[in-house]
Amino acid sequence: RAPRSDDNAREPPMLRKDLLPWLDRSGRVSALRAIAFSAALLPGLWFALGLLDGRYDAEPYKQLTHLTGTWTLYFLLAGLAVTPLRHLWSWPRLTGIRRMLGLTAFAYIAAHLLLYVLHENLDLARVAGEIASRLYLTIGFAALAGLAVLAATSFDAAIRRLGRTWRRLHRAVYPLVALGLLHYFMQSKLDVSGAVLLSGLFVALLLHRLHDSLALRLEPVPRILAVALLAGLAAAGIEYAWYAIATGIPADRVLQANLGLDGGLRPAWQVAIGAALPLAVPAGRPVWRWLRPPAAGRQAA
Repeated sequence: RAPRSDDNAREPPMLRKDLLPWLDRSGRVSALRAIAFSAALLPGLWFALGLLDGRYDAEPYKQLTHLTGTWTLYFLLAGLAVTPLRHLWSWPRLTGIRRMLGLTAFAYIAAHLLLYVLHENLDLARVAGEIASRLYLTIGFAALAGLAVLAATSFDAAIRRLGRTWRRLHRAVYPLVALGLLHYFMQSKLDVSGAVLLSGLFVALLLHRLHDSLALRLEPVPRILAVALLAGLAAAGIEYAWYAIATGIPADRVLQANLGLDGGLRPAWQVAIGAALPLAVPAGRPVWRWLRPPAAGRQAA
């Protein structure tokens, strides 16, 4: 039977295919989407279980506030990585999980704010005063508000209504991620290794976007190597600048430690290695071909 035009309208709202994250647009179960959805849920479930079994310290809401903030950045960077990886791996179906990653990031930053409110004993006046008076909290709240706008306009109806404006609006995710990283730096104070690592990976993603915006034609291997080198150097420079401007720690020693290997892998090296990881994928691509539905021609055969 050919589907009638009103079939979708007759489906109960919660059974619509576009509301079930593990289904693709044709209504079939997608292994890729199911894995991405599981990855989105697992950290939150782990945090909830830890809260129930007393895994966290005397200030569990404070600790979970930090954890959910960090995971917000993880999911934001994962969402930004979809487009360059789609091109580098010739895997168009990766685009299908980008919206899910963005909405997951918003869910975690919303939990981040809620946990902060719980830590302040639900005193909303105090929370508002802290956000207004502390710059790093003001910056974090501005990022949250911006992500709320992007989340609210991430659905098909909003995309159709906004037209070309939608694409321009959603480019704001880049400055919003930058605000989130600045919030992370300011909250971390002295130990900014985590913030430097994520900032370096963000630079790598910006370099991939610059490559595409300038319509450069670098082959994947030299492109990945160039991005890894530049992002690693940028991470070292960011950490040097932070210690030089915001702390009394000798920045020159930090830079020497970053460029050497005596003290283990510093964030700059971690960034370079992380940005180079896509090089390992083409050789391993057959391992995950089952994630890619067969082409129509092969299905018909």
